Amino acid sequence: MTDLATLLEVGGPVAALGGGAAYARARHPGVYWSTVGLPVSTVRLLSSYGSVMEACGLTVAPSRLRVLAVKATTRREVRPVPPRRGIIRPTTTGLRVRLRLAPGQEPADVAASAERLRHAWGVHAVYVTTVKPGVVELRLVGFDVLRQVRMPRKLRTDLLRVPVALREDATPFVRDYRTVPHQLTLGATLSGKSMYLRHLVAGLARQPVALVGIDCKRGVELAPFAPRLSALATDPEQAAELLPVLIKEMEDRYDLIKARQGIAPSTPDEEITSDIWGLPEHERPVPIVLFVDEVAELFLVATKKDEERRDEMVTQLIRLAQLGRAAGIYLEVCGQRFGAELGKGATMLRAQLTGRVCHRVNDEASAKMALGDIAPEAVSAACAIAPERPGLAVAGDTSGGWSRIRTPHLSLGDAAETCRESAHLVPDLPVLKPFRPDVPVRPPAETPGPVVRPHPVTD
Repeated sequence: MTDLATLLEVGGPVAALGGGAAYARARHPGVYWSTVGLPVSTVRLLSSYGSVMEACGLTVAPSRLRVLAVKATTRREVRPVPPRRGIIRPTTTGLRVRLRLAPGQEPADVAASAERLRHAWGVHAVYVTTVKPGVVELRLVGFDVLRQVRMPRKLRTDLLRVPVALREDATPFVRDYRTVPHQLTLGATLSGKSMYLRHLVAGLARQPVALVGIDCKRGVELAPFAPRLSALATDPEQAAELLPVLIKEMEDRYDLIKARQGIAPSTPDEEITSDIWGLPEHERPVPIVLFVDEVAELFLVATKKDEERRDEMVTQLIRLAQLGRAAGIYLEVCGQRFGAELGKGATMLRAQLTGRVCHRVNDEASAKMALGDIAPEAVSAACAIAPERPGLAVAGDTSGGWSRIRTPHLSLGDAAETCRESAHLVPDLPVLKPFRPDVPVRPPAETPGPVVRPHPVTD
């Protein structure tokens, strides 16, 4: 009886702790990492750093001076020298540690051993970034941050910079239109493409930016954001009328820039500009972001007349993509399917779209169209996205880099409410007023009547 009581006293708390840790690891990985995973991984890293580096081939032969010093002071064996390790900095999702590479090493050597380091230190993933020549940073991620996306609390926002998703290395994915002016976003039905678009619209709605939409699905995607839109076209016919207006606005902005460049000899060099961002703030026109949803609808034709209109619209889109950046006009082209078979101009339009985001698609050709020309190895990653993980995507750009990202959940109602609250930020652009969508007036909330009905006083 005494043994049973002792077993219950000791084994009960141990079982409860083990069960709680297993539950936290499955349901709340962030809590598990902060309480269990972080100390365990730190101890593993500190205790096995030298041996792991030697096993991964990341050590070099010691210098002659070091060999002589060791032999003169101790009788220890002279071991190879690993990269010098900096201070371990814990984060809510993992660890960060900087390494000073030994002579003869390069960051590619450490990146090639990232998978070995992951297994050796028992973390979910290891990512290597170059800080400066000779110094790299290891970012150890303790758990799958894309399973339950939680954006970092401190996010730096600026004009035309919108944090929309989380990368697999636990850093935010920021859509920066000043750096990547135009982007192609692909995704099949229920892949999370619409969620990505909501975050973009909701993030830009709080900024002094003109938002223009072309939604050929009769406006079902962009119509809820009508209070914040400066213009909206819901079918190809309206798009054919809106695009020439944007072309004319772009040409007028170029005339403004050229007028600024018709410079007197006494004009300082810093006042010479080749885009709107070099203009004085009181002369600078407001930036315009054009969202094109279901771009394939603009390419589809049924008659000869439709084909002429299609060619004209595609040409206008290509002109906006080629020349719009300097005029402050940016493109966000979205669709379920995009390929060369859509018709003339499809490949040329894609070549002007620097950024690429590919959600789950229905065919490999769409993934190749989005990522094949910039990062061929990213195509297989995009084709491996499971339907059970909506919002997961592969993001890349023409620099060749790519990463997996996932967009957090944002309901359509919350995004629409953000646009209603930001309706006063719609800029005054007279050329777009004919295309301003009708905003239904919300009926005032009915005030409830008195709970107790008054009764007349009778004699």
